[in-house]
Amino acid sequence: HLGAGNTASVQFALERLGADVRVTSDATQIAEAERLILPGVGAAGYAMARMAELGLTDIIKDFSRPLLGLCLGQQLLFAESEENGGATLLGFIPGRVTRMPVRDDLPVPHMGWSQLNTLSDDPILEGVHDGDYAYFVHSFVCPDTPATIACADYGASVPAMVRSGNRWGCQFHPERSAAAGARILKNFLELPA
Repeated sequence: HLGAGNTASVQFALERLGADVRVTSDATQIAEAERLILPGVGAAGYAMARMAELGLTDIIKDFSRPLLGLCLGQQLLFAESEENGGATLLGFIPGRVTRMPVRDDLPVPHMGWSQLNTLSDDPILEGVHDGDYAYFVHSFVCPDTPATIACADYGASVPAMVRSGNRWGCQFHPERSAAAGARILKNFLELPA
């Protein structure tokens, strides 16, 4: 728990699916968890500093069971961010998170419902279809890399989900994304730990 504002809604969504959820910043509990969710709201640099302050950076980097980063949590999976002058992130996926380009017809932050598309064949996307909607709130965007497993359109293709080994990310908020979001969380809970 890094002081993320969406923690309670993520916890509630997971409990509705039958999960035993612990919200914690305790290093031992995190290291021993069956699976780990990094929720996130706020700035990348702050989240990384908070992780370091709590002694969690190496524990999260060494976590070998399923890990899911939500919103900012997806961005933290990458190598670096240009937010607030630059921040070194967890480094699971190469690339730099950048500010979304500002356009007159598309305000930043990207806030609202967008359709998922270009879905890869991945167990976390089982039962999720091209055209399903997800709820986004973000001003920074991850690079499109081979780790991208789903996209959304916001004037350009936005990497909506990523995967690197046992680590997945959702740029959107699955806990606020109706049936598609609930299915993604259910699939995550069913991944072999």
